[in-house]
Amino acid sequence: MDQIVITGNGPLHGEVRVAGAKNAALPIIAAALLTGEPLRVSNVPEIRDIHTAIKLMQLLGAQVEFADGELCIDCGELSSVRAPYELVKTMRASILWLGPLLARFGEADVSLPGGCAIGTRPVNEHISGLRAMGADIDIEAGYIKAKAQRLRGAHYAFDVPSVTATENLLMAAALAEGTTVLENCALEPEVEDLAVLLQQMGAGISGAGTSTITIEGVSSLHGTTHRVPPDRIETGTFLVAAAATRGRIRVVDTNPDFLQHVLGKLAQSGAQLELGADWIELDTQGRRPQAVNVTTAPHPAFPTDMQAQFMALNALAEGSATVVENIFENRFMHVAELQRMGADIELQGHTAIVRGRPRLQGAQVMATDLRASACLIIAALAADGDTTIDRVYHLDRGYANIDTKLAGLGALVRRVKS
Repeated sequence: MDQIVITGNGPLHGEVRVAGAKNAALPIIAAALLTGEPLRVSNVPEIRDIHTAIKLMQLLGAQVEFADGELCIDCGELSSVRAPYELVKTMRASILWLGPLLARFGEADVSLPGGCAIGTRPVNEHISGLRAMGADIDIEAGYIKAKAQRLRGAHYAFDVPSVTATENLLMAAALAEGTTVLENCALEPEVEDLAVLLQQMGAGISGAGTSTITIEGVSSLHGTTHRVPPDRIETGTFLVAAAATRGRIRVVDTNPDFLQHVLGKLAQSGAQLELGADWIELDTQGRRPQAVNVTTAPHPAFPTDMQAQFMALNALAEGSATVVENIFENRFMHVAELQRMGADIELQGHTAIVRGRPRLQGAQVMATDLRASACLIIAALAADGDTTIDRVYHLDRGYANIDTKLAGLGALVRRVKS
């Protein structure tokens, strides 16, 4: 099993290119199930979750080609509608295969998903929404077993604005009979990007990017070409790493519009920001960051996927701040690891009180989930001595070649076998 070893050696400097967004690419891959024609996708990130998704598509019988970020999926002849636990146990997004399989083939047999252990993230919204569209669904031995002659349009309001549930019902409704109205939809840019893809495939969709989306179902969809948008969380991670190390970097092939709230917090920390159409430059002028209060909430508010990174920033900042997690109940598992590095953090329920210190100390730590991995990397970059991070397979699920990219910014980082 791989480890990452980082020797803290001062500010990050230089330019880094952001990969395509994992959270956009995975629903795009699932959407290929909706058509018997090829779907061609570019800017696909080379990460573990993508390779797991490709293996799943191949297991279902799809023809898949993937090289240099270019992906072609042909679902003209599938041989199975079963997504087995053995393959999807590490990928939470596997639930996204439920709606497309059911909509096009009339049945689906999808394992309850795995992924990061950061909270319960129930699938009840997916199931309730598909039942409202006429599906018969049972849960047996850890599998969601769904059947429907053809899904029917329905009016469904989400109890909470779930990203994957919005995406699942959006894909299912594209092939349903009649009109579907979804209310209290998630507003994340990855949802809007999926809607754009489905429109390119021939779906009738209006209201994408708002809380109410209307879908006019069609009998079939066709293939198309699509480019995965840039990863806003990878963008934010590199920017926070530069701020924590008192550096100056330029992030390219990104979209500043995707993370305005994060950029606002970085500005509050004292960093100077310059924005272009597809780039962001951050300059700390060598100054220690100021502590910033963070409260997570659904988009367009502060994203839960950036909470851990700002925890590391605050641990190194001047002053004290609170970090409030409102999305996932178990997303403070990185706190104990930061404390091993000397961070002064006090937990009070779903609030962390962080008192910044000028430096942390290198230590052996363990990544507990994907974003916690990024948090520990940021802390290690600004720590004295060596930090060894175990269980970096979490990191590889969502960041493409992050160790190589950090080395290009001047970090002393290496990957070793444990």
